[in-house]
Amino acid sequence: MPEARHRRIAADIRRRIAAGEWRPGDPLPSRTELAAELGVHPQTVRLAYALLRRTGVLESEERRAVYVAHPPAMRTLTDADADWPFTSETTDTRLRPATAELADRLGVRLGVMLRHETLECMDPGGRSAMLVSSWWRGQRQPHASYTAEVGCMELAMEQAHALGLLVDTLAFRVTRTRFDHDGRPLETADLILPMDRWMIRLRPAEPAAER
Repeated sequence: MPEARHRRIAADIRRRIAAGEWRPGDPLPSRTELAAELGVHPQTVRLAYALLRRTGVLESEERRAVYVAHPPAMRTLTDADADWPFTSETTDTRLRPATAELADRLGVRLGVMLRHETLECMDPGGRSAMLVSSWWRGQRQPHASYTAEVGCMELAMEQAHALGLLVDTLAFRVTRTRFDHDGRPLETADLILPMDRWMIRLRPAEPAAER
């Protein structure tokens, strides 16, 4: 079966990488070249390369060679409200109308215009590590507390492109909402963390006070 064949080819490429034939950063043969070497159709090699990109073994850029991916730096998120310690780039600041979800999170009317910012957070090597999209109304204000919920999502095209991953790749989605001293929501954000680069570690609960 074609599916089994491209998976066997993908497994063989993994084996050759593990054996040191190709090292991180090395380009792989073109689809045509590898297909000729293996005696298969180039489409079969394309499927094998796509599978290996999806699982983080290979990387590629538009109109460039496929190459062996460098292992991503694994980071652990323990505080969803901490400042990013490395460089970041603001990629979007367009005003956005409040969706039903954002209206509920911020306690505003559906469709009201919100301030918005998307940050692309880079690791020390310059690779995109996380996307943070924030929404708020009016001027940003200092917050007194926050909540965070962890889920997962499939990356949309724009998110996948920014993170160097394939569309529909699974990522953690941390929903963070900041509140004032009276418990009113001030700002909400989605932190998008690729699962191949992050672990989520919850802080232990504070011990209950003795009565």
